[in-house]
Amino acid sequence: MNDQTPIKEVDLNKQSWTSPKDKSDRFIPRNVQSNLYQLFMSEENSQGTLYNNLLQSSILGKSPAVNQKLFNYKTENKQNEMNKIINNGLKYSATPTKVEPEKPPRNINKRPYKILEAENLQDDFYLNLLDWSPFNALAVGLENSVLIWSGHTSKVSRLCTLEDPDMVCSVAWSQRNQHLSVGNSMGEVEVWDVVKQKVIRKWNGHQGRIGSLAWNNYLLATGSRDRNILVRDVRSPNESIQKYVGHKQEICGLKWSFDEQLLASGGNDNKLFIWSLKNQGEFTHFSQHQAAVKAIGWSPHQHNIVASGGGTADRCIRFFNTQTLEQVDCIDTGSQVCNLMFSKNSNELVSTHGYSLNQIIVWNYNNMSKVATLTGHTQRVLYLSGSPCGQSIVTGAGDETLRFWNVFPQSASKNDRGITRAETIDLR
Repeated sequence: MNDQTPIKEVDLNKQSWTSPKDKSDRFIPRNVQSNLYQLFMSEENSQGTLYNNLLQSSILGKSPAVNQKLFNYKTENKQNEMNKIINNGLKYSATPTKVEPEKPPRNINKRPYKILEAENLQDDFYLNLLDWSPFNALAVGLENSVLIWSGHTSKVSRLCTLEDPDMVCSVAWSQRNQHLSVGNSMGEVEVWDVVKQKVIRKWNGHQGRIGSLAWNNYLLATGSRDRNILVRDVRSPNESIQKYVGHKQEICGLKWSFDEQLLASGGNDNKLFIWSLKNQGEFTHFSQHQAAVKAIGWSPHQHNIVASGGGTADRCIRFFNTQTLEQVDCIDTGSQVCNLMFSKNSNELVSTHGYSLNQIIVWNYNNMSKVATLTGHTQRVLYLSGSPCGQSIVTGAGDETLRFWNVFPQSASKNDRGITRAETIDLR
């Protein structure tokens, strides 16, 4: 790697590691007793006596005296059903039951498997300077430059350098091809063909810096400090096809839903807006947060569920149902929520945090229990993106480091188009 590049790999063998205390690894309980035994023993103690009597009757041929009061509350049909189970089931109880082997708990490594130094990575809550492409390339905005790190070769190249005093404020990859959008501090957005190393589109239209970008096929949404959201078609050189107005302060988060019909936006006005592409305007908005909303994530498993996280004065992850238009859950995380991302391989999500814990938390979405807590960044974890295969994440912070973590399980689908773990990078 060129020593002059602002992104350099850290030798993990020379790192001094501490073992963070974390008792939240996933636990898979031991196999329970047979369903038949549970059927009789899970109710009243008196029914346990019934089980023993019927067992003796079926296997030993005995007819013990049974307290008839035990059957006063049972119907004849249920007695017959229970006798049928005993006669048909316990006759063959001499055959051993096959016990499924226990599955070991999934351990999440608390250490990053790669660290890159990112000199001059800005410590700004309102920017989005990191994105991992479907083609395994990582784009990073560093001051007035955009650099590309290849997951295949671990090499770094410089895509562009903006003229002073312009600064890079946001980067986002298209999910269809190797096109990268770059938002700057002058209110302009450029779309680069990374393969051909040239700009294919350049738009004005905003009156302030563009801190948020979000792709939806050929559509690109841009959010600005001017409080407006513009939606453009990259196939057309014309100006925006839709404009969304509603936020009272800077836009700091944008995410399209998986059905590509709704756009969620978060702002410094503490609001989460949902916009309809079909209706070309506001669908609804939520006002429960008490601080700026940057962190937004749509569930890939329940397309009507969107999660959002609030800043330092709020600290909460809130879940909303876009069908019922209600908040369905709220978790106080204890620190500023900077990013949210659902796993596409499991029913989990990851959040990154700022003041005051600077940590990364993997959550079980079913009960919002902590699966793992990852530490190592010494400043706010402001940036987050996921690998193409869905197993790894990369985080960026004001400590000017990029850290790569394995947090999610492998996809169960054999037709997953993402790259494999071995293809991602050389693990250490």
